[in-house]
Amino acid sequence: MKPFLRALATFLLLGSAAFAAEIDVTQSTIKWKGSKITGSNHYGLVSPKTSELKVEDGKVVSGTVVIDMTSLTVTDIEGEKAQKFLRHMMNQDFFEVDKFPTATLEIKESKDGQMAGELTIKGISKPFTFPFTMQDGKYVGKTTFDRTKYGVIYKSGNFFKDLGDKVINDDVEIEFEIALKPE
Repeated sequence: MKPFLRALATFLLLGSAAFAAEIDVTQSTIKWKGSKITGSNHYGLVSPKTSELKVEDGKVVSGTVVIDMTSLTVTDIEGEKAQKFLRHMMNQDFFEVDKFPTATLEIKESKDGQMAGELTIKGISKPFTFPFTMQDGKYVGKTTFDRTKYGVIYKSGNFFKDLGDKVINDDVEIEFEIALKPE
């Protein structure tokens, strides 16, 4: 009986141990949505590039996610109009993708359905907190970030006057479903 108890104790201790995990990019999506004050909007996708996450008791507790800004897409328009829009999103008016090809989310804490850490866009890091739930084995959530805190001020009503109905809202909406690769 003693060998069984030792094996059970070892299993329980190892079962709760921390381990490293990565995002399964084939099973994960990150959607973005930007809008004007008139209510019109554009939306699309962006992909994680790499990740290094620490998991304890089956939950992400810390780590880093690198977002591939070159993967930015727009899905509400097509053709030449979509290509023109993407070129504009990737130039100096918005995300300067040639200079800053990645954004980074560093997760420092995760508890009670909230993750907290630092979001870095265009080389500017700011504290960032967002809610999540677990659904079908994925981390799922919606949040926003204020683009102007990261130097993206193009047509912001807080920086430019007399834009009329051309004002672009400062908040960018993010909706995500993130799956981890199996151990």
